[in-house]
Amino acid sequence: MKFIVDNWMLILIALSSGGMLAWPLVRGANAGSLTAQGAVQLINRERAVVVDVREPEEFAAGHVTGAKNVPLNQLEQKLPATVKNKSLPLLLVCATGARAQRAVATAKKLGYEQAQAVAGGLKSWKDANLPLEKA
Repeated sequence: MKFIVDNWMLILIALSSGGMLAWPLVRGANAGSLTAQGAVQLINRERAVVVDVREPEEFAAGHVTGAKNVPLNQLEQKLPATVKNKSLPLLLVCATGARAQRAVATAKKLGYEQAQAVAGGLKSWKDANLPLEKA
């Protein structure tokens, strides 16, 4: 007990630093999201399928090369017909990553266990100077 009383400040520092290290795990940092470079590796190594969940007008303005367009509000109906092989990694992309994160939940509900959102969406794809296609 004397040790705790004499070293209370060291114990407080140790607990707070441990808390700061554990915070990203508790918060679920980047859960289910992938960097643009990680997405390219999955596309090249595991033949991942890229699905853009933006609206058709946004998709036509520029999208990831080889991506298929399935708007978020139609994902549940059209994804099974668009991507038949549920064992392949499924990469979901939107403008900033917010819609893609919502799409991951829908895709997993449909049985696409390897569904992931590209963190930062098309913006991070552009920032990494990766190729785009225009319809």
